[in-house]
Order: sequence, then C-alpha cells, then structure tokens
Amino acid sequence: MALLVEKTSSGREYKVKDMSQADFGRLEIELAEVEMPGLMSCRAEFGPSQPFNGARISGSLHMTIQTAVLIETLTALGAEVRWCSCNIFSTQDHAAAAIARDSAAVFAWKGETLQEYWWCTERCLDWGAGGGPDLIVDDGGDATLLIHEGVKAEEEFEKTGKLPDPNSTDNAEFQIVLGFIRDSLKVDPHRYRKMKERLVGVSEETTTGVKRLYQMQANGTLLFPRSTSMTPSRRASLTTSMAAATPSPDGLMRATDVMIAGKVAVVCGYGGLILNLTKEVLTQIDQIGTKSWISE
Repeated sequence: MALLVEKTSSGREYKVKDMSQADFGRLEIELAEVEMPGLMSCRAEFGPSQPFNGARISGSLHMTIQTAVLIETLTALGAEVRWCSCNIFSTQDHAAAAIARDSAAVFAWKGETLQEYWWCTERCLDWGAGGGPDLIVDDGGDATLLIHEGVKAEEEFEKTGKLPDPNSTDNAEFQIVLGFIRDSLKVDPHRYRKMKERLVGVSEETTTGVKRLYQMQANGTLLFPRSTSMTPSRRASLTTSMAAATPSPDGLMRATDVMIAGKVAVVCGYGGLILNLTKEVLTQIDQIGTKSWISE
C-alpha cells in the first residue's frame, strides 16, 4: 500500500486525517472528562502508583472523544499505547488528531477502506523488533483474529514453506488479511508468534468478538487468556443500567423527530438478561410523561 506512517516532533508514530484538528479535539476531550468521573477517579487514585508502568497496550476500539479519555487514562497510569479504530466509519478525526499529537500512537480516520482498516490494525499491533503488545483492548475481535491467523500462517510456512494465498478464499476482506500476513512472513516469519508469547491477554467488548473467543476456546485454538465485558452479570450491573437505558428513548426521539411525552409506549420483553434494561427504560420514559405498556 501507499500509506506511510508519519511521526510527531517527539518521534511518536501516527496516521490520521488532519492534525490541524488537534486543538478542537483537545477541547472536546476536556469537556468529556467532566462526564466520565470513573476514569478520572482512576487517574487520581492509581496515577501515583503507575500500575501500567512499562506495559504496552494496543487498542482496536472506536476512536472517539470518549475513547480518547480512556487512552489518556491508560497513559496516565504508565502505559504505552497504540490505537486504531474497530470501525471504518466511527472515528472522530479531531479526537484522533489530539491523541496523536499529545498522548499515543493512533492509526485511524473516518471513511477508511477495508485495505486501510487492516493496515491500521497491523500498525496498531506493531511494536517493532521487541514483539507486540502486553495487552489488547479489542472490539469485534479483529486484532485478536489477525494475531491468530498470523500464528497459524507462520506455523504452516515453517512446516511447508507455503505462503498464505489470498485467492484461497472468496471472502474479499479475508483476502486482505491474508495479504498482510503474507507480506509480513516475507519480512519476519516469527512476528506473530513473538506477539503471542508476549501477550498477557485480551479484553473484548462486543458480543461478536466474544462469540469468536468462545469458539476459539471451545476448539482449543485460543492462544492467550481473554476477559469479556459482555457477560450477563457485567451487562446487568453496568451496561444496561448506565449506558443503554438513557439512550434508548433519547435515540428514538432524535431518529423520529417526535416527542414521546403523553404517548403510549410499548416495551417488548421483560425478563432474563434484559430485565434490568427494561426497568431502567421504563423509569426513563415514565419520567418523560409516557404511558407504558409491557409485553413479554
């Protein structure tokens, strides 16, 4: 590819759309910090002890203003960070510019092609000759997938001398992945295995990524420990009550451009994993002034 890594005056690598947006990104990051007291409390409590001192963390997670606060929390606790987005459309370019200038290596911009997306993912995992990251923050499992496929290809190459063939699959995106792994093998046939040996583990955010991890664990191919934030207990205690209930009625009103106060709202589902979410949604819409009906 024609993409080239750029460097800041301090030598930090990056590739973003427009570094001139960094000041705007910094302003929004400072505003977001006020609304993210949990992370700010982590900085205050654990910053002096530097629990991540010397740790390398690679993240494949939406490169937004809120993620920027997470990244700077990790660096405040001592970590070195390299980051890419897990989605080709979700990056906020001003957030990426601010982090690239001030805090961490970032490879992300809004509107990436699939080829660019996987280039960014590979850059995010590339820590030079010393191996890869110690920890991965993954969303969708793509960073995890790349390492697993890379290890598999290296082992096959060592046994047979055969390079991965992108034309061996009809999946256009997987062809791109195999192309990057093939090119990597020509340079360093041990690259992904060195990453595997260094990795302490991966944390995964989405259901999609968790399913991949469970499948790998079930068939014995999972190469390193994993932690998931989408288990029922964690979702019940955190995600559903704090991050999903409020946006549900708010998103409905924004999408339809219609007020729901005074209307009849039907909430479908009341039990199991969504029980807490249903309760929280009912609380939200009742406070707005909506008459609520519930169906199983």
